[in-house]
Amino acid sequence: MVRGEFDQIARYFAPLAAGAPGAFGLRNDAAVLSPPPGEELVVTLDTLVEGVHFLPEDPPDLLARKALRVNLSDLAAMGARPLGYLLSTAWSSRIDDAWIEGFTNGLAADQKTFGLHLLGGDTVKTPGPLTLSITAFGSLPRGGALTRSGAKTGDGLYVSGRIGDGALGLLALRGALRHLSLSEQEQLEQAYRLPEPRCSLGPALIGLANACLDVSDGLLADAAHLAEESGLQVIIEAPAVPLSDAAQAALAEDPELFTQVLTGGDDYELAFAIPPVEEPKIAVLSQELGLSLTRVGRFAEGAGVLILDRGGRPLTLEVRGWTHF
Repeated sequence: MVRGEFDQIARYFAPLAAGAPGAFGLRNDAAVLSPPPGEELVVTLDTLVEGVHFLPEDPPDLLARKALRVNLSDLAAMGARPLGYLLSTAWSSRIDDAWIEGFTNGLAADQKTFGLHLLGGDTVKTPGPLTLSITAFGSLPRGGALTRSGAKTGDGLYVSGRIGDGALGLLALRGALRHLSLSEQEQLEQAYRLPEPRCSLGPALIGLANACLDVSDGLLADAAHLAEESGLQVIIEAPAVPLSDAAQAALAEDPELFTQVLTGGDDYELAFAIPPVEEPKIAVLSQELGLSLTRVGRFAEGAGVLILDRGGRPLTLEVRGWTHF
């Protein structure tokens, strides 16, 4: 059994809006939001569909946090700090009050972590799969937005954190990595279910990075977006791609999984272009944030993506990244 729409709002969602004056306790049809003085709004939207973006058995609290975090990752990629969000839910027949309570508990936890509030949204029922849509708002200094199109010839391609854990985590959840230890499988599964949006890194890259985006569709596909939008070629050095211990263990058993690491997506790390003159500052920023920032390639004249192996020889991969269609 599930409560009616207005009972749901009052019991589960209105508490998430407490502390956001422009939300009016979710008692109005819309919210009022103003960026801080001298800043401008950044808006992003992501939709998650059961069976496409998450598994039916995913815990509701972790699912809520992932739904919010993938949007926060988009804000971070443009250098924005989060302000608030709208939530649209289409509940399937399997959803009950206990599930919704767990879901909103997850949102409450991440609201506290990342410093934002629910501003409003919509709640409906669907005969199809559970569908969640979040529109997130952030702000950044006027004119300071990071985009995909500013990379220059000679810029280094950097990535934050580790690459491939999200894609391997989905394989682990599907039982395809049973040769790994239990702790290694759990590490990868956690990376898939609960990515870490780089909310501190994104704003710190304003004035340093020429271009930036988050790695959601796979490193190759997203690096290709940077190159295409900048009118350049991007060259990726495969041995430089940073891997977790669990990912290295998976590849030691099955080297073919490296394709999945490069193309599987769900990393939600930032990939960004840094001019040579600014590269020394990246090492300092890495220490300040306690976050690894790794140079994995460079931008050059030309087009497309070139992947080089340890000997500097081109690698050919048939799959380049996640696509819906």
